[in-house]
Parts: sequence; structure tokens; C-alpha cells
Amino acid sequence: MNRKRQLLIGIGCALAILVAVKLRADAAGEIERLATLMSWKTGTVVADIGAGDGSYAFAALDHVGLTGKVFATEIDEKKLKELRAEVKKRNLQNVAVVESAEADTNLPAACCDAIFLRRVYHHLTKPKEFDANLIRSLKPGGRLAIIDFPPRPGLDPVEGVPSNRGGHGIPQKIVIEELTAAGLQVEKIVNDWPGDDYCVLFVRK
Repeated sequence: MNRKRQLLIGIGCALAILVAVKLRADAAGEIERLATLMSWKTGTVVADIGAGDGSYAFAALDHVGLTGKVFATEIDEKKLKELRAEVKKRNLQNVAVVESAEADTNLPAACCDAIFLRRVYHHLTKPKEFDANLIRSLKPGGRLAIIDFPPRPGLDPVEGVPSNRGGHGIPQKIVIEELTAAGLQVEKIVNDWPGDDYCVLFVRK
């Protein structure tokens, strides 16, 4: 019985490692495409809003270099703690972990050349206020990328979001309406993003 249990634990650990490796590879590939789309280069300052485990924020470091900077924001206390621990473990001097709020990124004003939200925008409960703060944090000429998906059947609704979302997800049209109303201009729309997502790229003039 003990040997069987040890074998199952070993298999479980191996699967967990494989999943982690795949997630890192997926993040690297997606960030590669995003970096090209948003014209990142050495010295670019990027923010990952709703950074989760940090996979995408850490992948961004390969594109901004040592003179660039990545802000990783999170609202979840446990994820914030894990992000800070990982940054400390890796001794990353150019990653700043920021605790965001329901209606505010809590990023400094005009700090970013580029900001991206990956599967985060449809979770915003106060999009109007949050959008204003996203724009505040962008430099003139800065770009904002929203990577998200239209409402999908079978997913639980997100609590507290505006009723026009139409389910778990957000129609691309709503994203464009809200962020152009906030003062941004659509620069490009990519409809073949990985995971059946779309990506809308905005620019602050």
C-alpha cells in the first residue's frame, strides 16, 4: 500500500511539473507576441494587471531588459504574498509588486509605456473608474492591450460586474466602447489570440 501511495504521489508531482513547464512555455509564447504587437524594447516599462502567479510578468522581463521595469499588480492577498516571495527568491530588482484595488490599479501616474490585462477585464466590477486609472498610469503614446474572451456557456457568472457583459466573459464591442469612451484610441484588433481569446490594442494620444 505504501509503495502504491508513493507511486501515485510521484506521478502527481511529475504531472504538476509538466503542467508548470507548459504554463511557462505558453506565457513565454504569448508574451513574445504581445511584445511585438506593443513594440516593447530594452528599457520599456510594462504593467501586468492581475498578474496571478506572475508567469506573464516574469516572461516580460526577457523583452524589457535590465533597464526596463515590470509592475505586477494583484488584488488577492495570497497571490500578492506569493508574487513578492518569488520576486525576492529570484532577486529581481526591476519587478515591482503592487496591491491594486477594485477601482484603482494603484500604479503611479504616467509610469508605463505599456499595460496589459489578460483575462482580467471581464472581472472588473467598476470598469469606468478602473479605466480612468489605467489611462492615468499610461505615458502619452503608451499602449494598453486587453486580452479577453466573449461570454462562454458553462462558466459561472462573475459576481458584481455590469449586466451588459452577457455572462462570464465580455463582448469585444463592449471593451472597445468603454475604453474609447475613457479616451483611448483603437490601434489594432487581433481575433486569433491563443486560447480562442481576442486582443484589442489601444493607444493613448
